Amino acid sequence: MNKTVRLGEFLQIRRSLLQPADVGLPDFGERRRVPGLRRDELAQLAGVSLSYYTRLEQGVSLNASPEVLDALARALGLDEVEQAHLHDLAHATRRGSKRRRLAPESADDTARQLLEAFGDAPAVVLGRRSDVLAWNRTGHALFAGHLDSYIPDQPDQRPNMARLVFLDAHTRDLFVDWPRKARAVVGKLRLAAGQYPDDPMLAVLIGELTMKSAEFATMWSENRVRNWDIAAYRMRHPLVGRMHLNLQTLTTPQQSGQRIVVATAEAGSGSQAALRLLAQAGAPADRQPGRHSSEAAGSGHLQTSAS
Repeated sequence: MNKTVRLGEFLQIRRSLLQPADVGLPDFGERRRVPGLRRDELAQLAGVSLSYYTRLEQGVSLNASPEVLDALARALGLDEVEQAHLHDLAHATRRGSKRRRLAPESADDTARQLLEAFGDAPAVVLGRRSDVLAWNRTGHALFAGHLDSYIPDQPDQRPNMARLVFLDAHTRDLFVDWPRKARAVVGKLRLAAGQYPDDPMLAVLIGELTMKSAEFATMWSENRVRNWDIAAYRMRHPLVGRMHLNLQTLTTPQQSGQRIVVATAEAGSGSQAALRLLAQAGAPADRQPGRHSSEAAGSGHLQTSAS
């Protein structure tokens, strides 16, 4: 990933999304040769010279101060996440060719204990590239029941949530709001690319998705970023039917870049009942209430609908 190109590309694309009226500049109706604001207009808004801004966008100037970056963020109307991303890109540019060695990722004992503490609530541990590092039983059943449960423990076989969303038919069908989920995944990968520009496997992942998915390539070119927080999704599970779930993200302070995603539903709703059925269906036979292992072997599909 070319660090100077990515900084300039982000500035250029975000500049192209703004019209003069969006930032309080007069629009005299003249025909514009490029979409959005001109470089001189953005430079004026940010209080920097046109020549300096041009060098910054072209990747020639590598030493933008935090104050200049904040001024550009304000001029572009960036939110907190986007502003932090701009600083990440500039920091990577200043480091130049110096590479940061990144340790292999794994879910430590503390993260695994936390997964178990969630009980039947579906939960997964994701790494900086959105690799699945671990999941609890119901997390596996919800997000990837068609895959073997043990594969997160195999570094060379771990599922990756971005690959699943774009390249796996089961996961695509799982999200009724697939385009919104897909854009969130792309935005989070953009954020990771700014935070970890020296991760070669992240570059490989982005290249693979760009080649294999035209939808990913289109969304990636939009240069949007998203933070990990909370989002509500309509989901359609092949075993328990439709659900309205909140996917909440918790950071793990002991492991940089790792987070735990937990799925919850409104108390007393059909979606909560569906999650309980999913937990029951995925439980070992000797743990399912009122059932013996011989009965479990012949069970069929369970169905419920979200309220």
